[in-house]
Amino acid sequence: MIPLPRVLLALLAVGVAARTITSAVLSLPTSQHPDRVLVAVGLFVLAFGLTLLDRGAVLNGLVSGLNAGVGFAMALLCASGLQASASPGDEHWYIPAAGCLLVLTMVRRRPAHAWIGTVLVVAQTLLWAGFDGAVDLGAAPMALWVAAAYFGVRSLSHAMRDIQQFARSEREAVEWQAAQDAHHFERQVRLTQTSRVALPMLRHIAEVEGDLDEAARQECRVLEQTIRDEIRGRRLLNEAMRDQVIEHRRRGAFVQVLDDGGLDDVDPALMEPILDDVAAKLAHVRSDRIIIRTAPKGSDKSVTVVAITIDETAAALGLEDEGEEVDLWLELPRPIPAAV
Repeated sequence: MIPLPRVLLALLAVGVAARTITSAVLSLPTSQHPDRVLVAVGLFVLAFGLTLLDRGAVLNGLVSGLNAGVGFAMALLCASGLQASASPGDEHWYIPAAGCLLVLTMVRRRPAHAWIGTVLVVAQTLLWAGFDGAVDLGAAPMALWVAAAYFGVRSLSHAMRDIQQFARSEREAVEWQAAQDAHHFERQVRLTQTSRVALPMLRHIAEVEGDLDEAARQECRVLEQTIRDEIRGRRLLNEAMRDQVIEHRRRGAFVQVLDDGGLDDVDPALMEPILDDVAAKLAHVRSDRIIIRTAPKGSDKSVTVVAITIDETAAALGLEDEGEEVDLWLELPRPIPAAV
């Protein structure tokens, strides 16, 4: 749908309607059937008023059908008291009045009713006054005005569709560019973090020409797990958390950091205090297993932390469940954004 200048359209229509009603009133003294003219004027005012009062983008089907019928009825009522050979004058006011209703009907997106009304009025005028009379009395120009309204509305509709298509294309281009920028930024962040973590070890490997001792090999395993954390648990990591995770791995603990997407809609700034709190609590545990993961979407929690110590004797006997001791269990609340 296209937004039409409704106020301007209404003012133009009121001006045309006032002009035609004035012509109808002026024709009453010379009319052979003034009562028919008054009936025609009443029908016109009724149909015109209903058309203006309809606020929809598309004119109500009953009102548009009434407009077509009123246009034809006015032609029958007024032409019955006139001479077909009479010169154009105020007594032929009904033709521009019908044109006003039918143009409004066309502009308000009821082309079928507008064309039906136009054909009826033009056919009545042709049968009554002939071709020359239809041209002189204004029936043919009225049909041209209706046709102009039809093509005007079609042109505006096509233009609006093109504009909407261009707008969609522009939005898609902006979204694509934003996605590319985000990928580039994320890649740069990961490369920077990976370089910071791995560069010292890479230099050491180059210095010893790949001849690593067991401690260096163990440190490589820790660094490899740390780099994996940047991919699968990035939202759960800040500097304090990174330091704690790598410290626990270096002492031999099994540490899992899993981001399941439950914090995708949370501002990273709101997560900083929560991650600092988790890091502070992890500093005081010496558990064998530490699992840190995000809460699922829709939960009122943000992060779940479990630290477990395994009894080696029970594990050797195959009684892992009985030999597990929970050292730390945390379920931190989801941060609430501050009210604007």
